[in-house]
Amino acid sequence: MMEINIDNIKWYDRIWAALIFFTRLPFWRWHQPPQQCYKSVVEYWPLAGWLTGGAMAAVIYFGCMVVPFPIALLLGIIVRVLITGALHEDGLADFCDGFGGGGNDRERILAIMKDSHIGTYGVLGLILYFALLYLTLQSLNPFYAALGVLAGDAYSKMLAGQIIMFLPYARTEDTAKNRTVYRKFSMKAGIGLFIQAMLPMIPLLYIGVKQGMLRWDTLIFVPCIVMYFLYLLINRKLHGYTGDCCGALFLLIELSFYLTLAVQLY
Repeated sequence: MMEINIDNIKWYDRIWAALIFFTRLPFWRWHQPPQQCYKSVVEYWPLAGWLTGGAMAAVIYFGCMVVPFPIALLLGIIVRVLITGALHEDGLADFCDGFGGGGNDRERILAIMKDSHIGTYGVLGLILYFALLYLTLQSLNPFYAALGVLAGDAYSKMLAGQIIMFLPYARTEDTAKNRTVYRKFSMKAGIGLFIQAMLPMIPLLYIGVKQGMLRWDTLIFVPCIVMYFLYLLINRKLHGYTGDCCGALFLLIELSFYLTLAVQLY
């Protein structure tokens, strides 16, 4: 059977594939896009972040009207984990296990990351990640926490998605966990990715800079620096990326975004 060119597939099919891939909401019940669409889901990853980040931000902000802020914050984190099915957290755990227990042996790292069992490094990584995420967001007021999550989710996914442009896939399509290898995106797709990431950032930057509380350049560039050093680590250890690397990159870059925001607003 002749493979369909992804660029010839309707744009809404590709967006639909991204929503199916990056969330556990039953979008697949309403429509099934062509299988080839899943090769381009990273091009719409920040758009999926509008949904996951928006839901978390809404629970944080409006939840504070009925429960104390710490409880609303915890509920917001839970809601996002439920929407994504802990997809990115699973990647972070596998990333910590592989890079923590695999030494400099590329094949051993890949084997550990593919193992469905979680190890000591994975457990510690998730505990420390959630502790830092919770405490960092709690240090903000509900309004800035909600705006930060709305902005940070999409922006961090855009930065994490750049890894597929810098490195080749570390496995083959047949041995990939999801049987999908993401394609490198075109200039047009890259511009679209940037727009998806920056639109949710506008309210945070406008309000924060106008009030003299934020430096937009610091908030934008610190996560870029974190992305660069994580790229160097992945390149040195694997000479390529995996889906788990993408999930871990997103969460760690996002965490650096919130830490930067908290330091500026402290």
